[in-house]
Amino acid sequence: MTKFVRFSEKQKTVLTWWKTERYKNCDAVICDGAVRSGKTLCMSVSFAAWAMSRFNGGSFAICGKTVTSLRRNVITPLLSALRGLGFSCTEKVSASYADISAGGKSNRFYFFGGKDEGSAALIQGITLCGVLLDEVALMPRSFVEQALARCSVSGSRLWFSCNPSHPYHWFYREWILKAQEKRALYLHFTMDDNPSLSLSVRERYRRLYSGVFYDRFILGKWVAAEGIIYPMFDESRHVVKTLPTEFSRYVVSCDYGTVNPSSFGLWGKSGGDSKIWYRIDEYYYSSKREGISRTDEEHYSGLRKLIGGRQVEGVIVDPSAASFIECIKRHGEFPVTAAKNDVVSGIRRVSDALRDGKIMFSTECNDILREFSLYRWDESRGGDVPIKENDHAMDDMRYFVSSPFFREDGSAFWAGSISR
Repeated sequence: MTKFVRFSEKQKTVLTWWKTERYKNCDAVICDGAVRSGKTLCMSVSFAAWAMSRFNGGSFAICGKTVTSLRRNVITPLLSALRGLGFSCTEKVSASYADISAGGKSNRFYFFGGKDEGSAALIQGITLCGVLLDEVALMPRSFVEQALARCSVSGSRLWFSCNPSHPYHWFYREWILKAQEKRALYLHFTMDDNPSLSLSVRERYRRLYSGVFYDRFILGKWVAAEGIIYPMFDESRHVVKTLPTEFSRYVVSCDYGTVNPSSFGLWGKSGGDSKIWYRIDEYYYSSKREGISRTDEEHYSGLRKLIGGRQVEGVIVDPSAASFIECIKRHGEFPVTAAKNDVVSGIRRVSDALRDGKIMFSTECNDILREFSLYRWDESRGGDVPIKENDHAMDDMRYFVSSPFFREDGSAFWAGSISR
């Protein structure tokens, strides 16, 4: 049986926020932070106590990465704690739910695993009074948003807990940074917020990790992983809120995908003697994220909208995208050519361009900024091999920087290689 000894002030806030006048207008609570910081059990007990105090005969969801991990990390300790507090708990393992009763009230708590994009279908159709998403940063956005959409009962509330991931993770951007806008109470935990951990255990955990993993697991920070391919990229230096008013040249670079995302970047060279190219805007389409694939013609419409009437010198396209190259040629509006696809050399050129400040990025280019924090070397394979994910905007940028358009001495050669 789970026993409680004492709680920290932050844990007390988690346990009581839903009945506190100060937070009466909050629709959600978010708890993130270090490992072993005491947030998970307090969140689950508080969720159950809130549900039992506000509803009778209602349905609720408790979600984890998988039902197996959820049962191990959340359900088993929760039911043990509730039984110790006098609740009656009957778990139906085969059907993945538990009925909890107390004081003449009874509610049902369903268990769901959000391990991949297909998991969203598992939770469709159910009507919920509330949902608890444990380790929400490990779940696909489609599953989380489907779970939230199920909470349509008046008085329903949302509960999130997680350890940090990278700083461009969708949950960090959409919920933690917008907690006030979402009317969510945000609480950040460290190991010091868990009174059950002895000083020696805390020190042991601090010795276990270093670098980015120390920042994530011990300090609870949302930081980029080690092995980042472009560590010289610095938002404060390379991202601009205000673009130049005039550009003398325009080029578009394209990484094309059907199952994988398609990423097109619009580059502009500022006027005068400046040697800086700016990523002005981008087109980024993920069929997995949007739930539907696009044809070559639909991607071409996206390309036209991105260009928006500007006179582009060339459209550089992923050399494997033969059908899309033919589509552009067939329309005859833009000069097009296959990109140079030497990965390692291209990465070196991009690295040099970043160090020299020759490429800059608009704040509107969200997907390439996100990928900068995720694009990593594949340490398991050794050598200079990038991991083939979160690399689509990275690839289109590499195509551009590897092109003679970017090099001051290459325009004549490039003009000769362009076809319509």
